[in-house]
Amino acid sequence: MESFLLYSYVAVLLLLSIFGFHRYYTIYIYRKCKSNVPKPLKTFEKLPKVCVQLPVYNEQYVVERLINTVAKIRYPRELFEIQVLDDSNDETVEIAMLACERLKACGINISHIRRPNRIGFKAGALEYGQNLTDAEFIAVFDADFLPPEDFIERTIDFFTDPGIGMVQARWDHLNRDFSILTEVQSILLDGHFMIEHTYRNRSGRFFNFNGTAGIWRKSTIVDAGGWQHDTLTEDLDLSYRAQIKGWKFVYLPELTVPAELPVEISSFKSQQFRWAKGSIQVFKKLFPSIIRSKELSSKVKMEAFFHLAANFAYVMMVFLCLLMPLNIVIRIGHGIYEVMNFDLPVFVFATFSVMFFYLYSEITVINETLTMKNRSKLSPLLFLPFAISVGIGLAVNNCKAVIEALAGRKTDFIRTPKYDVSGKISCRKETYKKVSLNKYRFTSVSIVSIVELLFAIYFSWAVYFAFEKGFYFSMPFLILFQFGFLYTAFLSLFYTPVMRFIHREQHRPVH
Repeated sequence: MESFLLYSYVAVLLLLSIFGFHRYYTIYIYRKCKSNVPKPLKTFEKLPKVCVQLPVYNEQYVVERLINTVAKIRYPRELFEIQVLDDSNDETVEIAMLACERLKACGINISHIRRPNRIGFKAGALEYGQNLTDAEFIAVFDADFLPPEDFIERTIDFFTDPGIGMVQARWDHLNRDFSILTEVQSILLDGHFMIEHTYRNRSGRFFNFNGTAGIWRKSTIVDAGGWQHDTLTEDLDLSYRAQIKGWKFVYLPELTVPAELPVEISSFKSQQFRWAKGSIQVFKKLFPSIIRSKELSSKVKMEAFFHLAANFAYVMMVFLCLLMPLNIVIRIGHGIYEVMNFDLPVFVFATFSVMFFYLYSEITVINETLTMKNRSKLSPLLFLPFAISVGIGLAVNNCKAVIEALAGRKTDFIRTPKYDVSGKISCRKETYKKVSLNKYRFTSVSIVSIVELLFAIYFSWAVYFAFEKGFYFSMPFLILFQFGFLYTAFLSLFYTPVMRFIHREQHRPVH
C-alpha cells in the first residue's frame, strides 16, 4: 500500500511538472516574440460600419454606465450602431430602455432589443442581434466593461488585411484593490492576458476572443459556423473554429479595457467553474479535429492541447491534495535529505514555475505598460503567495467542472453579478453605493464548500505533523494548500453574513 501511494504521488507530480515546464517555455517564447508588434496593413480609405453589441442580463447596477460609456466611442455617427441585447427580467429593463431613449434623442443610433426567450443565453443574444444589423464589423462588451473612446479607432484598420477576423484588447481592472480576492484575480488574469495571449498570438499559435473587449469581422463569425451554445464558453469555441478555418486574430496588450472583478467568492468560483467546464467542453468538441488536421502545424496543435486541456491540472491537484500529507508520513523514516532530493526538483517544475510565471507577468505589466493604476510595484510580491494559494483552493471547484464536462452534464450559463463597486473594503457609509450586494447569492451550503473545509482541516493536521517531526522544508508547501482551502471554504460558508453586515452599515442613518 505504501508503494502504491508513493508511486501515485510521483506520477501526479510528474504530470503536473509537464504543465509547469510549459509555463517556463511560455515565458521563453514570449521573450523571443514580444517585439513582433502587429501593425495594420494600411488605413481604410472609406470607413466601414461598426455595430457594438452589449449583451446584458440583470445588470441594474452597471448597465447605464455601460451604455453611456459606449455612446462616447469616437466614430462617424452614420457608421456607428449600438445594440443593447437585454435578456433581463428585473429593473435593468427599464433602466436600459430609458438610457437608450435619452441617447437616441441625442442622435445616437442605439436599439434596446428584447428577445422572446433566452435560448442560447449570451451566445443566443449575440446571434439574435447579429441578424438585425448590416454592419460589417461587430464589437462586443460585457456589462461591466468601460471601453476607451478610441477603441474602434485603434482596432478597425487591422481589418484592412482581409485575413484578419478578430482583434482583442487586454482586460484591465477597475477594483483591483477592493480586497485580497480581487488582488488575487488581477494577478491570475494579468498572467493570462499579458503573457499567454501575447505569446500565443505573436508566435503564430491560436489564442481566443474573451467574450468581450474585442471586435469581429461579421463574415468571420458566419464562416466559422456562427455563435453556438453547446458549450459554456461560446467565445473560446467560436475562436478556435474560426482559426481552424484559417482566419487570423490580432491581440493588442497595449489597448486596455477596464472592468469590474467579482467581489464575492461565490461569483468568482462560478465564473471559474464556467470557464473550466467550458474549456473542457471545447476540448472534447474540437481537439480531435485539430489533432487530425493536416493544415495545422505541430506547434499549433501542441499549444491547443495545453490551452484547452489546462484545467485537467485541477483534477491532478485534487489527487495531489489527497496524497501529499500521506506521503510525508510514509517518507518520514527516510530522513530529511532524501525527501529534499525528490521534493526540490518537483518544486522547481510544479510549484515554483507557477510562482515565477505570475511574478514575471506582473513585472511585465508594470514595466511595459502605462495602464497600471492603484497599485505599487510591491503589490505583486505581497499578493503573489495569496494568488498561488487561492489558485490551489479552487482545485475542488474546478475539478468538479472538469468531471461534469467529461460526463457530458449540461448546466445553464450562470452570469457573474457586478455591483459597480471599487476601492478597499470599509464599513464607512460613503464607501459603498446603495446596492443590495447579497441579492443574487445562493445561501445553501454546497458539497464543494464542505470538501474544501475538509481539505483545510486535513492540511492543518499536516502542517502540525510536519512541524512536530521537524520537516520544516515541507511546511511552506503545506501552508499554501492549507490557506487556500481555508480561504475558499471560509468565504464560501460565511461570506453572505459579512456582505449583509456591510450592507447594513452602509444604510445606517448618519447623525
